[in-house]
Parts: sequence; C-alpha cells; structure tokens
Amino acid sequence: MFARIVKWDYLALVARNANANRWQKISSALIFCVIALGSFGASGVESKVDSKVDSRGKIPLNELGQEVIAPPAATSITAEDVAWDAGGVIKISWQPAAGITSATKWIVERSEVLVDGQGSGQGSGQGPWTLVAEVPIEEKYAVASKLSPEASYFFRVTAVSPNGSSAVTTTKSAVTGHWNFFIGAKLPLFCAILLVSACVINFILAARRGRPMKVRRIAALEAIKDAVGRATEMGRSILFVPGIQDMDNIQTVAGLTVLGNVSRTAAEYDAAIEVPTSRSLVMEAAREAVQASYLAAGRADAYNADAIRYITDEQFGFVAYVSGRMVREKPAACFYMGCFFAESLILAETGNSIGAIQIAGTAESSQLPFFVAACDYTLIGEEFMAASAYLSGEPDQIGSLKGQDLAKAIAAIVIVIGVVLATMAVIAPSGPIPAALAWLKGVLGS
Repeated sequence: MFARIVKWDYLALVARNANANRWQKISSALIFCVIALGSFGASGVESKVDSKVDSRGKIPLNELGQEVIAPPAATSITAEDVAWDAGGVIKISWQPAAGITSATKWIVERSEVLVDGQGSGQGSGQGPWTLVAEVPIEEKYAVASKLSPEASYFFRVTAVSPNGSSAVTTTKSAVTGHWNFFIGAKLPLFCAILLVSACVINFILAARRGRPMKVRRIAALEAIKDAVGRATEMGRSILFVPGIQDMDNIQTVAGLTVLGNVSRTAAEYDAAIEVPTSRSLVMEAAREAVQASYLAAGRADAYNADAIRYITDEQFGFVAYVSGRMVREKPAACFYMGCFFAESLILAETGNSIGAIQIAGTAESSQLPFFVAACDYTLIGEEFMAASAYLSGEPDQIGSLKGQDLAKAIAAIVIVIGVVLATMAVIAPSGPIPAALAWLKGVLGS
C-alpha cells in the first residue's frame, strides 16, 4: 500500500514538471515573437519615417537597405565685387570636391551683415540666409545682383542630390559691392554716343564750310506759303493751334518753331494770325515767337499780342472754344502743330467742314490717321521734328539733321546684321555664327 502511494506521488510530480516546462516553452516563444516584431518595426516602419536610417549606426539607407552617401561639400568658396558696375553685384565662385557626380545642383545663399543702430559702421550680427540662385552642378559660379549698395554679405554654397545635401561651405569674410564711377556695361552705349556725336559735328562743320546739304522735299512745309497766300487773298485769318501740352513736351517746342515761320510769312503777306493756347507758358512762348517774326519781317507795328491768347487747361473746353471760333470766323488756313490726342479728329473735321486748307503735324502715331484723312498735308513723325531745320536752312541745324540721318543708317545696318545672324544661328546652331550673335548681343547690352 505504501509503495503504491509513493508511485502515485511520483507520477503526479512528473506531470506537474511536464506542464511547467510546457508553459515555460510557450512563454519563451512569445517573448521571442515580441522581440522579432519590435525589430521589424524598427527596421521597417521607423526607417521610412526617419529617412531610411539604420537603428544601429544611424547610417542612411536606400530602399534596398544599402548605405547612401551624401555628396561632399565644396572645397573652397570665394566672393568678389564685380568691377566697373553701379554696385550691388557680387560674383561667387567655388571649387567642387571629388565625387560630386551624385549631386544635381548647387544652392547659393547670402546673409547680410547687420550694422548697429548707432551708425558706427561696425557689424553687429548677420541677417537670415536668403536664396541667391540655384545653378546646375556643372557650374562653378553664380552672380548675386540687386544687393544693397555698400552693404556687406556672407555667402554659402550647398550641393544637393536625391540622397541629401552636402555640408555647407561659407565664405570666411564678408564682401561689399562698391559703386564705380565708370560702368562697364554702358561702354557700348558710350561708344554709340561718341559715334553719333562725331557724325553730327562732322556734318555741322561741313555745312559751315559751305558744303551743300540735300534735304528731301517735304510737301507739307512747302505748302505753308500757299496756305498763307490763300488766306491773304480771301481776306480771312489764319488759325494756328500748337497742341494741348506744355513747354516740357518736345512736340510743343517743335510746333512753336513752325509757328515762327508761319507768322513771319503772315507778316510779309499782311495776313492776320490767331493762336489759341491751352497753357499759359505756351502763350508767352508763342507771343515771343510771333513778335520776333514780325520784327524780322519789318512789320513790328502789325504785331497784335491779343491774337495769341490763353483759353483753358481743360482738354475739351479748349476744343469747344476753338471749334466754335472756326465755325464763326471761318479761317482760310488752319495749322495743327504739336501734341494732340482725342481732339485731333474734332479739330480736323471742323476745319474740313468750313473749307479751310489744313496742314497738321504730330508725333503721336495714334492721331496721325485722323490728320491724314481730314487734312490736306500732314507731317508724320520725324518730318515734324525736322521742320525747324528744313524751314530755317541754318547750317548748324541742317548739319545736325544730316548727322542724325547717318547715325540712323548705321543703326539700321546693325539691326539687319543682327537679324541675319539670328536667322543663321537657328539654321546652323553649331559653329561660329552663334558665337558671333552672342558677341553682338553683348555689345548691344541685350
């Protein structure tokens, strides 16, 4: 009986030990599963959030788990002021490091040196970094423009690739863009001014020596004597409108020059002339021009200052007065010389309705069609500006006119050459033609 009890106790103890071992094995398996899941999360999910970084050494990894190396930084960077400019332009240069092939572009930034508020000129810190340019990886320089004059700047450059950015390379000292007296970019313009001036001076000297200068016949200016003669024969007045702008407009000045010739012819023919103006200063200038013409013609006693009057600065108020005056007085000749806008058609149609001979001149291209349609003669653009030289015949003015014509011819030749080079560069994009076109653009400053 005692042996049987011992046997049962032994069997129960063995069963308990077997169950304990079984639960110990299950617990160990569960612990291993938890560890495995944690490792998977660290290498899978967390790596996507933390830019594929290995949890052991924090090394960048790609999708295949391979190590990724960021591009190396530039070995050196320098910044210098661009010479012969107006200031505010700095050139940044750098040397790329070996193994930079993985990068795609350079990012160039600047930071302005802050100056203390006491005006001592000493730097008190740096401002925020601002993007200057993003240049291809093949380039080794960039230009920072539109900077504050006489301000100092630090610059830095960074190589960027799909795998990340390199370390930042910064200039050791701040650089200032200084103002220069002579601007190199304006050298072609300076040469062009010298060329035009040389042409004008040469023709003026030639005209003073008595060299004949041929000027194309302008029908509108040749018709001035006919128009004034017609008004004299009919016993009616002459109307001259010098535009609606003030003396700061070059067209008004040109119109008053023509007025001097018209008034002198009217003084010689003993014809009455009326000059309504829309600016008080133009009225004074017109009075002096007409008075000088009457004095030159020997008819100072016939000069009437009241015939040259100021009406109003208001555009259509002035036009209403002139139109009503034309309908009532019916002048035989009407001259419109100056700057005109919407009133051009009103004046021209009114003069046409009363049967007056009309001569107009303006540089406003939008108003020329109305004058051409309603007037007998029209000075178009530069013909109007050249009227003073044409009518006076003075050597200085004629020589200046011929010199300007030569300069325009040279400009036209340069334009034709540029068009030909541009066309040939499209047809043959390689070779010396594109280089010649680039050189011409650089000379012209475009």
